[in-house]
Amino acid sequence: MKIPQTISDEAKQFYANAEPHQPWSLENIEQLRAEHDAQLDINGPIIENHVESLQEVDIGGVWTLTVTPRGYDTRNDDRAAVFFFGGAYVVGSPYADLPIIARLATRLGIRVFAPFYRRAPEHPCPAAIDDGFAVYQVLLASYPADRLVMAGESAGGNLTLAVVLRAQELGAPVPAAVALISPWCDLTPSGESQQQPAGFDPSMDYQCHLREPAAAYSGRYDQKDPVVSPLYADFDRGFPPTLITTGTREGFLSDSARLSMKMRQAGIDVRLHVWEGMWHSFEWYYEVPEADLSMDEIAAFLGANHRRSDFVYL
Repeated sequence: MKIPQTISDEAKQFYANAEPHQPWSLENIEQLRAEHDAQLDINGPIIENHVESLQEVDIGGVWTLTVTPRGYDTRNDDRAAVFFFGGAYVVGSPYADLPIIARLATRLGIRVFAPFYRRAPEHPCPAAIDDGFAVYQVLLASYPADRLVMAGESAGGNLTLAVVLRAQELGAPVPAAVALISPWCDLTPSGESQQQPAGFDPSMDYQCHLREPAAAYSGRYDQKDPVVSPLYADFDRGFPPTLITTGTREGFLSDSARLSMKMRQAGIDVRLHVWEGMWHSFEWYYEVPEADLSMDEIAAFLGANHRRSDFVYL
């Protein structure tokens, strides 16, 4: 694997340490989930440095992790964020995405609600969308829509799009802004960057990691159905301001570019930030300087689209 020379030393080290991709099999899904979670043992310093409290609560019948940042100011009680975790709709959890969620919470100074949405193959589409929208509906009773922001990474980016599109379809208010981190917005491998050889993206490969989950999540839907792959949805200018982040070594680079173009053509305020040499969901790796810089930009974008009066930044 060729290591880009235009990135930070920490990012170069990530490439140097990357191991060959191991295919995922859903035949023993619990074993796959256990193996995935065992690789994510970095939450100790994240919690210590960023989290005041973690609480699992039932919101609309969906267990949801509530993340309160250190130094939380109660004057921000009328603002919050919803975050959907990644994991190809088959693995992952809010705890696995704490490296992103907690840093977002501290930068914005607000609580973040991260639903434990149902996963495939046990629960194919639209179960995750049902859960995400149920949580969002309940939160709308406590927070004005212009004081709610929404974000997600990878499959969570897909789910963020799907929940906002359902809100529009049902005439519900949409959040003030949306951030999509390496969104898996097309479950087919049609994007040009998905055609790159194995190892192009050191953290993810379609054939190894996404082929089986795409089939499991789509279930009875065609994989190009907008419910499954929001890239194919009919967007309109009522969709909230959106930030998309990706990298030049990201398998979803092409999909993010296509999504950005489609949203621009619909008149949506959308920004596409492409990071040199970065890989799928690189923001998760808090020791990489580019990841922290991207988190700064994500928080600045979401914060700027909240109603600003009385906002207290940490």
